[in-house]
Order: sequence, then structure tokens, then C-alpha cells
Amino acid sequence: MELGWLLWGAAVPLLLHVLMELSPAVNFVLRIGFYCLLCVVCSALTALVCLLVNGGRTVKNMRIIKTVVKTFKYFFGLRFEVKGLENFEVEGPAIIVSNHQSILDMMGLMEVLPDDCVQVGKKELMYAGTVGLIIYLGGVIFINRKSTTSAKMVMAEVAKTMATDNVKVWVYPEGTRNCTGDLLPFKKGAFHLAVQAQVPVIPVVYSSFTTFYNPKKNLFTSG
Repeated sequence: MELGWLLWGAAVPLLLHVLMELSPAVNFVLRIGFYCLLCVVCSALTALVCLLVNGGRTVKNMRIIKTVVKTFKYFFGLRFEVKGLENFEVEGPAIIVSNHQSILDMMGLMEVLPDDCVQVGKKELMYAGTVGLIIYLGGVIFINRKSTTSAKMVMAEVAKTMATDNVKVWVYPEGTRNCTGDLLPFKKGAFHLAVQAQVPVIPVVYSSFTTFYNPKKNLFTSG
């Protein structure tokens, strides 16, 4: 019986490896599935650490989250080259705006995220299981994209918080993921916020992922 289980244990990973080599679609699904599983499991474990160390929802938890997420790239053979990091060295609050290509952006984000910086995200993320829990604990600001009035009220509160708590705010002005390698039209909220709070805008650009990640082509390799 034990020999049979050992044979099955060896055969399944071998079969998956062969399928990944032969089929781009299988390779893509398995790698995305592993990425999602990694996010769920690590979010649960990291949430416990955040609660033990900082006691609840605070931007200070982002230091712990960064440390964990920065290990993800090694599982997928990804490398990040960072240029211009010195532009984050501004005193006081600021608005950071960047393009948004895919679910992999999170790994790039954690490579450069400055201390005392919160992100703005869609309200639906709050209900994404353990992932929703960890981003809540990290201080992410949730907005209702379907309600302009509600979103404006939240952003008005953010402007006050930036001044009182001396935090930076990271916004994706495209408003949604765009994996074409180009840019969607920018929504104006981030720039209204910068004017309202009288803080500088710092642009961040992710280079195109399309050479190694493209859902339409079932492409997900190292890069």
C-alpha cells in the first residue's frame, strides 16, 4: 500500500510537469492557481502575525506584508529592476500614481512601497477571504467605484488623514487592470486629492509584462 502511494506521489508531479511543458494553457492555469493559493495561505498566516505584533488595522502592518510578498517572486522566477527609488524621498504626504497591469503588480508594489503608505482599492476586495482580511489590516482605503458620491466622500476623508497622520497614498488612476501594455484613460480622483491636500504627485511606471505574462495567450513564464 505504501509503495503504491509513493508511486502515485511521484507520478502526479511528473505528469503535471509534462503537461506544463506540452500545453501553455495547462502551464498558465497551474501557475495562476499556485499564485492564488500562495496568496490565500500567506494572507492567513500573515494576518495572525499582524494581529499579534500590531494589534489590528494599521499601515504599520504593511512592513510585515511587504516582507512576505517579496518572497513570491522566487517561486515564479521573476526579477524586478527598480529605477528612481530616490523620488520617494519626500518629506510629508504625497500621492503616488501608477499603471495597473495584472494581479502580478502586487509583487512589484511591495518591491518599492515606501513606509507609511496606504493604497486605494475597490470595495469588493474587502470580501476576498483571507486576502481581503490582510489588505484590510494593512490599512488599504476601500472605495465604491459604482458610487461617485461615496468615492468623493472617502477621498475627502483621505485628504484629512494624509495631513494628520503624515501618510502617502498609492492610487491606480486607470481604475482597473489593463494588461495590454498601454494605458487606459486616467480617472481624476487622485489628482483632485493632490490639489485638495496640496501634496505632490509621484508617478510610478511598471514596464510592460506582456513578454512573460499575458492571459489572452496563456502566457506566464519567468521574466
